[in-house]
Amino acid sequence: MKQNTSPPAGRLSEDYPERVYAGWLGKIIGIRLGAPIESMTRQKIQDIFGSVHDYLIDYDLFAADDDSNGPLFLVRALADSGKGWDLEAQDVAEALLNYAPYEHGFFWWGGYGISTEHTAYLNLRRGIPAPQSGSIQTNGATAAEQIGGQIFSDCWGLVCPGHPAEAAALAEKASSVTHDGNAVYGGRFVAAAISLAFVETDIAVVIQKALAQIPEDCEYRRAADHVIAFHQAHPEDWSACFREIQENFGYDRYPGACHIIPNAAVMILSMLYGQGSFEKTLTICCMCGWDTDCNAGNTGAILGVLQGMQGIDWGKWRKPVNDFLACSSVLGYLNLTDIPTGASYMAACGYRLLQEEIPERWLPALARPEDCLFAYPGSTQAMRVRVHRDLRFPYRTHSYLGSTTEAYRTCGRSLKLYCCRVTDGQAVDLYKRTYLYPEDFQDSRYDPAFSPTLYPGERIRGWVRVPEYARSCRAAAYVGYRGGQSVTGEIHLCTPGKWVELRLDIPAGSELIEEAGLRFYVTGPDTDKAELCVLIDAFVTEGTPDYTVRLANESAVYWKPTHQDITQFTQLKGTARLENGTMLLSCSDFEEVYTGKTTWEDYTVSARIVPVAGGEHFLLFRVQGAIRSYAFGFSGEEHAILMKNNNGYAVLSDCAYHWQYGAVYQLSVIVRGNTISCAVNGKVCIEYTDLTRPYRSGAVGAAVRDHSACRIEQISIRGDALFKDR
Repeated sequence: MKQNTSPPAGRLSEDYPERVYAGWLGKIIGIRLGAPIESMTRQKIQDIFGSVHDYLIDYDLFAADDDSNGPLFLVRALADSGKGWDLEAQDVAEALLNYAPYEHGFFWWGGYGISTEHTAYLNLRRGIPAPQSGSIQTNGATAAEQIGGQIFSDCWGLVCPGHPAEAAALAEKASSVTHDGNAVYGGRFVAAAISLAFVETDIAVVIQKALAQIPEDCEYRRAADHVIAFHQAHPEDWSACFREIQENFGYDRYPGACHIIPNAAVMILSMLYGQGSFEKTLTICCMCGWDTDCNAGNTGAILGVLQGMQGIDWGKWRKPVNDFLACSSVLGYLNLTDIPTGASYMAACGYRLLQEEIPERWLPALARPEDCLFAYPGSTQAMRVRVHRDLRFPYRTHSYLGSTTEAYRTCGRSLKLYCCRVTDGQAVDLYKRTYLYPEDFQDSRYDPAFSPTLYPGERIRGWVRVPEYARSCRAAAYVGYRGGQSVTGEIHLCTPGKWVELRLDIPAGSELIEEAGLRFYVTGPDTDKAELCVLIDAFVTEGTPDYTVRLANESAVYWKPTHQDITQFTQLKGTARLENGTMLLSCSDFEEVYTGKTTWEDYTVSARIVPVAGGEHFLLFRVQGAIRSYAFGFSGEEHAILMKNNNGYAVLSDCAYHWQYGAVYQLSVIVRGNTISCAVNGKVCIEYTDLTRPYRSGAVGAAVRDHSACRIEQISIRGDALFKDR
C-alpha cells in the first residue's frame, strides 16, 4: 500500500486526549470482558452463560494481556527512534526486542512456526530484519496471517486522529514485523477505523472508509463485504449473521491457532448490529465466541473513540476496572500502570506527530503521563480506599471515589473522596499500589513481573482541599513498606476552601515500598455519624533514589513453572535464583535482570558481585530495555570493559584488570549527562563520554554472558539531582 511520510495538515480538537482515553479505556474493557471466554465457541458460551451482558468474572486486579501489551509498548518506537512519520518496520522490530522478555510474558510463546509473534521474535533475534521477519516468504502463510497484526494496531489510530491513511501506513509497518498478507490488512483496517472514529459519527461510515485502506481483492475485504451485505438484508438478526460467518468464514476454513479472517468478520458483525452502541457492540462481539478478548478489545477501542466518555457507562464498565492496568514487558517499573498514563503517553505522541502544541489544560498530564492528575472524566488512576477499623464503632463504612470539576488546580478536574459512618480520629487511606505479587491477581494469563514504582530517597506530593460544604480534617502523605510498616509525613489541618500540599521525603534505606498515598484523619462527633469529604488535585512522585537492594532480604516470586522471578527484579533470559542470601545469575548464552525506573537520570550505582564461572560479569545502568543499556564489568580474565547495547553490545572502552573467581568486587558507575566513570573497588579504571545518541536515563541491573555465572550480594543506587518544587 502507498504510504504517506509527510505530516498531514489539520487541527486537533480540544477533547483529543479525552477521546484517546475513551478509546484506550474501551480497549481494556473489551479485553477484560472477553478474557474469561477466550477461544470458546458461541454454543459453549450459550450453554454456560446464556448471554453476555456484563463482566463474567469479578476480577479485583486483572492480570496482563497481550492485547494491551502490544500497542502500549510498540508505540514507543516513535519516541525511541525519533523518526516520526518516517518510522520504519525495523524501528518497531527493535521496540519489540527492547520491551518483550525472552519467551515469557508479553504475548503467546507457543513455539516457532506455531505462534506468529514467537516465530518473528526469534527471527529478529537471529538477525532476520523486519519486515522479512514476519513475511509469508519467511514463515509461510499460515503463521503470517494469524490475528496478531490486528490486535496490536490500536495505537496507530489513536496517534493519528482523523488521518486514516497515515494511521494505516504506520500500522502496516508495525504489523509487518510479525505478520503479512491479510493480517497486515487487518492492522491497517483497525488503525484507520480508530482514526476515523475521531471525526465520523456513524459506525457504518467508519467501517466503509476504513475498508478503503485495504485492497479490494483481499480475503479480509471479501469477508467484510459479505457481512455488510448480509446485514443490509437482515438488519435485525445478528445470530443469523453469525451462522452465515460460521458457514462461509469459520475456523474450519482457515489454518492456524487463531486466523484473522473469522475474527475480522465477527468484528464487522458486532459493530454493524451494535448500531454504534459501545455496550451492545462489545456484548454481541463476545457472544459470537472465538477470540473474544482480541475482538472486543479492538471494537472497544473503535467504539470508545466514536462515542467518547459519555458512551461508556461508569458504574457498569469503568468502576470495576478502576483505571488499573498491568503489563508484562521486560521492565517491571512500566508494568504497574494505569489507563490514563497510557492514554496521555499516546496523546502526547499524537501532538508530536501532527506538530501541534499541547493545549495548556492538558500540558501537565501529557508532559508527565505517570503523574496522577485525574485529568480525564471519571478517572481514578487506580487509586484505592482503605478505612482503618475503629473498634468503638464496628459498623460498615461506605466510601465513594469519583471525578469532579467543582474545584481543581491543574487539569480542570479533581478526584473526590467521600466516606460516611466514620468517627473522630478514624484514619482513611487513599493510596496506590507501588508493587504487586502473584497473589494479588486472580488469574495468570501473560504473567507480569514488577519492580517498584517508588523508592526510598524519592518524594511524594499531593494537593487536597476540603469543599466548602464539608468538615475539616487532618491529612498527611505516607508510604507503606513490605512487612506492614509505614512512614507518615507532616500532618496538616485541611479546612474548607483551601488547597493544602502534603509531601513526604522518603527516608533513604533498603525497604521495599508497596504502596503510597494520602492518609486522612476524620474530625467530627465521637460517634459513627461523622463524614469525610475531600478533593485531590494531584498525587505525584519525583526526585532521585537513595536505595540499596540487599538480596538477603528478597524472595522468590512464582508465577508458574516456566516463569519465576526474584522480588523487585524482572529478567530477560537465563536463570536467576536466590542462594545463601545472594542472587545467582547463570546462563548458556546470556542472562539479564533489571530493577528501578527508566526515568532515573544522573546517579551513582554500585553492586557487590562474586564471579563464579565464565568470564562475562556486568553491572547494567541507564537500562531502557533489553537492547538499550550500558554495561560495565569483567570480560575474559584480564579486562574490565564498558559496553553499550544498541540492539547488540559494542565495547566503548576497556582496561587491564586481573580478577579472580570467588573474590568479592564492588563495581561502581557514576553517570552525569553523557559522561560515564567506572570503578572497581573504589578505583576508577574507565572514563568515557558517549557522543553518539547517549542514553540519558534508565534503570539498573546485572548481566552475565557466554556460559558465565556470578553472585550478586546487593545493588545500591543514589541519585544526585536535588528536589525542585514545581
